[in-house]
Amino acid sequence: MSEQPVEGPERKYTTDRDSVPWRQLRTRPPRPGVVFGADLLPALSVLSLVTLLGFPLGWIWAHLAPPRESTMTRQGELVPVLVESYHRFDGLAVFLLLSSACGVLVAAAAWQLRGRRGPVLLVAMVLGSLLSAWLGMRLGTSFAAGMYPVPDTLRPGDLVAVAPRLDTLVGLLGQPLTVALTYGLVASWNGLDDLGRRRG
Repeated sequence: MSEQPVEGPERKYTTDRDSVPWRQLRTRPPRPGVVFGADLLPALSVLSLVTLLGFPLGWIWAHLAPPRESTMTRQGELVPVLVESYHRFDGLAVFLLLSSACGVLVAAAAWQLRGRRGPVLLVAMVLGSLLSAWLGMRLGTSFAAGMYPVPDTLRPGDLVAVAPRLDTLVGLLGQPLTVALTYGLVASWNGLDDLGRRRG
């Protein structure tokens, strides 16, 4: 007599979306969003602190930027001697290098604020860097003018060291662009959706 197959308990398969297994398969951890309210006050603090960096930035630039040797003409104008006019570019280059280095340091320091990482802090740093560069340009030219005063008694042909100037808005771009680039590169290298905020 041949053996009959033994029937086991019947398994029921369901496609009901309300069942627990389906929910477990479909559920994913929520992706972290952008936090505005909690980061607003710290971002304003960062903006203020970054803006204050314009004071040392302008002071250092005034001591590093080269003056321009100029001569007094018969019309009473100061004209740079020979290649001394190139120092106008040198002063701008020095300011851009200083502000760019400051931008890298600001981005590196702000990245250490793990619990506040995100676009809100980035916008605050960029705006603060823009204000810092503007303040550094204004204070730097003022400091330099005090270091190289023009004598009141000048005759035609006399040589005098004229203070360096920053008369172009290009100097405003170094620090904010460097901050945005550095912070963006570090965030891309991090690779986490929340940039590691929840670990802070």
